[in-house]
Order: sequence, then structure tokens, then C-alpha cells
Amino acid sequence: MRGSKVVSFGHYQPEQVVPNSELEKLVETSDEWITRRVGIKERRWAQDHESVDYMATEAGRMALANANLQASDIDMVVVATCTAVDRAPNMAARVALALGMENSPATLDVNTACSGFNHALAMAQHAVMAGSASNALVIASERLTDVTDFTDRTTCVLTADGAGAVVVSASAEQAISPVLWGSVPQMSDAVRIEHSNNDKFAQNGQSVFRWTTTQLPKIAQQIIDKAGLEPAEIDGIVLHQANLRIIEPLAQKIGAPNARVATDVVYSGNTSAASVPLALSKMMADDPLPAGSKVLLFAFGGGLTYAGQVITV
Repeated sequence: MRGSKVVSFGHYQPEQVVPNSELEKLVETSDEWITRRVGIKERRWAQDHESVDYMATEAGRMALANANLQASDIDMVVVATCTAVDRAPNMAARVALALGMENSPATLDVNTACSGFNHALAMAQHAVMAGSASNALVIASERLTDVTDFTDRTTCVLTADGAGAVVVSASAEQAISPVLWGSVPQMSDAVRIEHSNNDKFAQNGQSVFRWTTTQLPKIAQQIIDKAGLEPAEIDGIVLHQANLRIIEPLAQKIGAPNARVATDVVYSGNTSAASVPLALSKMMADDPLPAGSKVLLFAFGGGLTYAGQVITV
């Protein structure tokens, strides 16, 4: 069976930077309170032209360029998002059109909220390994500000917009580990965007925090076990950028003392499904990990869903 490998990265962030001081004008909050509770200092908010598909397209365009591939080389596009406004055509089809793909690629969307990218990456990996695709463009793009309740200080300080992407190609080596994915249906209402709530993002923050602090370390260990590795062999950790107060203790409990831990949430906020590929792409652009490094990717979100794998960069 042929292998698969992540061969390039890309990302897009809106131009508008929103520091914590701007949120002080909207709700009763402060830079000190936001920093202490979630660790975020600033985030990016999309403008009118920066739609979900626009940001996805730009992130995908960067990933293609970094892979030295043309749009015609891509035979599968998978887009993860939970903030798409239009139902059909889906985001993947819109991206394929915008990038000028005329070679009839498979186009599909994934919605598992914040774990969407990891699910999409696994689907692309499976397709490549099975011979159904040779080069897959995997993107996550979110406009969480569209579904943000700016009267709720517990959630509006978190949300942001952006997109991240990777190209997955056939390879002689297996550079993407088997995915570990699952859900906790009993907690399906802990994180939600529902019509009954005016299509706004809401969460039971305490329930989510308790679950993440007690369950995520065990799940992370299972992901590493599936990759056939020990924690000390992990060189990079890119977790869902939900809250710095979740990321830092979880990274410590994983027990990878030499791993570089992505903390992009400080400057990008919580971008749901986009947070893992966005943080990963920025890490590889700003100060790339050495070739052959093992990077743990792990996310959780509404559903309650989770997914993770280890990639070799």
C-alpha cells in the first residue's frame, strides 16, 4: 500500500487586527481579564470581502505554491468549516472554481466543528493511500465572527477568523499516522451553533474545560501510541487553539520535553477548525521544524468531537 505525506502548508488571516482593548468597548471585560482567563492578546476579524470561501481559497493558493503544484495537479479538495453560510455549492467546489481547477476534482466539505481539519486530513490520507487521489488539498476556513454573540463576554473574547491548508500527496513513505477520532455524544450540547440560539456560538465553558483537562491527556497518548511513538519522540505539538489555559497544561501532560508547542491562539484567537492548520502553517513559515520532525496534531470541538494524528514534516 502506498503512503501519504503532508508536502506543504498555507494560511490566510484577515488584515484587521483586534486587540483586547477593542473588546473593552463592546462588553464588560479588560485586557487583564482576557489574558488571565484565555491567554489571548489579539485576534483577526474578517471584512465583508473575506468570506469563508475567499479565505479558504487564499490559504489553498499558498499551499499549492509552497508545494510547487498547479491547480490542475489536485484531484481532491476537502474543506472543513462550521461557519459556511451557503449550503450548495459547498465550500470545496467554490474553492476549486476560484483556483481554476478544470480536471474534475472530488470536492467535499466536513463539519465536525473545531476538529474538522483533523477529520479532513484523515479523509484525504485515506483517499491517497487507497489510490483514489494523488494530490489532495485540505483546507479549514472559518468566520466565527459571523456566529459570535458580542454581548456574551465569555465567548466573544475567544472567536476569530482565518484559514489554513495543507497539500497531501502520495509518497513512498507513510508520513501521516493512523487517525484517532471519536466523539462524546452525551456532551453534544456543550459546544453549539444552533438556529434556536439565533445561529450564535455558545458553550458550557466549565463542562468543556473539565472534559479537556481530564480526558485530553489520555486521548493524546492514544494518538501517539497509534503512531508507534513515545512522547519523548514528538518534536512539535499543534493543538486546537481554543484557550492558552488548556494548551499549556495539556502540552505539559503529554510529556514531550523537547517539543515545540504552538501557541498561536495568543495572536490569532480561536478560529475553530482553522486553528490547527493556521498555527501549523505559521510555525513552518516562521521557524520551520527540521525535516523528519514528528508533529502531533490534535483538536476537539462541538459534537463533542475529537481527532488527531502525527505527521512527519
